[in-house]
Amino acid sequence: MSRLFKTLPFTFAIVALSIITAGCSNQAQIRVVNAIPDASADLDVYVNASKVAPALQFTYVYPTSTTPVKYVQVPSGSNTVKAYNEGQTSNPLFTTQGVTLSASEEYTVVLAGFANQSPQAYVLQDNNTAPNQNTGQNNEEFRVIDGSANTPINVGFDVCFYQTGLTPPATPQISGLQIGQASSYITLPYVSQGYTMLVMAHSDNDQCQGNPYITWPYAYPSTTNGYITTIVIVDNQNGGQGVSQTPLNFIDLD
Repeated sequence: MSRLFKTLPFTFAIVALSIITAGCSNQAQIRVVNAIPDASADLDVYVNASKVAPALQFTYVYPTSTTPVKYVQVPSGSNTVKAYNEGQTSNPLFTTQGVTLSASEEYTVVLAGFANQSPQAYVLQDNNTAPNQNTGQNNEEFRVIDGSANTPINVGFDVCFYQTGLTPPATPQISGLQIGQASSYITLPYVSQGYTMLVMAHSDNDQCQGNPYITWPYAYPSTTNGYITTIVIVDNQNGGQGVSQTPLNFIDLD
């Protein structure tokens, strides 16, 4: 047998592996959160022609809310996101076009807004790199996403984190957060008491004062350093009851 034919199987294997690798590298990863409070049914969510999140309930994340949260692969580049009432394939609840996703990157896609007021898919890039650790101190990271259709119009939310049992800081760590926006990742040291999160309407005084929409205590799952937690501000179901006192939260990295 000639040397050419002996090397052909190996050559084909290399080509096949290259094709598989190229295919994987062209994929982005997403997780989908349903924050539409007054949708009349669970939602089937499509990216282009592919259903990526079936029967997604209000305040649920797909594909799973286990720790850490998982992702599904979708094409990179410019995409269209549609949501239908479960089982339907016509008359979408909304269509969001021009959703740009980069290969090998991870995203949280938040479906938000009132069902009868042009809801849409908000695409937010994730960063699951472990927080920097200072000597003798375990650091954790928080990120807050505004998924509330009841966000104060034109001003947004201010968000303050402080050690539970102490007083709030002088100024909020997050200022003027609007629906569909994500804060930067906020690094805080681990404390055994946990943290309390205050959410209030943005104020020009830029202070952690006023009547909060949310006063929410958060306890770390453990003392292990390097946790990243995403918190999503959502509404009570049906929307007319205002902002929920219990935001969604899921661990991105543990």
